[in-house]
Amino acid sequence: MLRSLYTLILCSVILFSCQNNNDDDNGSNFIPDITFDTANTINTTLPQYNDLEFPGGTVVLNGYGYNGIVVYYTGNQYYAFEITDPNHAPTNCSVLTIEGGIATCGCDDANSYSIAGGGVPFDGTDVQFSLKPYSVEANGNVIRVYNN
Repeated sequence: MLRSLYTLILCSVILFSCQNNNDDDNGSNFIPDITFDTANTINTTLPQYNDLEFPGGTVVLNGYGYNGIVVYYTGNQYYAFEITDPNHAPTNCSVLTIEGGIATCGCDDANSYSIAGGGVPFDGTDVQFSLKPYSVEANGNVIRVYNN
């Protein structure tokens, strides 16, 4: 009887110590969770997406995500991130500027993130969140980016 009581108490402690986190993947509360799917629109054989055939290539796509997305190719894997600074409430200045593998916020603090490094902030950037990632699938020359 005593052993059953200890088991019940232990299970209760474990159950109630778990936290439910419904925030975005990166934890930011500023960027709304918007459902989108590029389907088969990103085809690297098309001139506008040709940069994604080479390591370090980036393409910015407006019309997806909150303010747009950036797709980055490492040479063996594709990544996609929201181009809104996750450490600011969305404003005109919180839209990120993409230059190579670097994303920079236009606000006074000029937060900078390494797209090539997985969306993490650069050293010296005093922020809480990394860039919001999106799901990516590659099938031949077609790249699908989505958030469901």
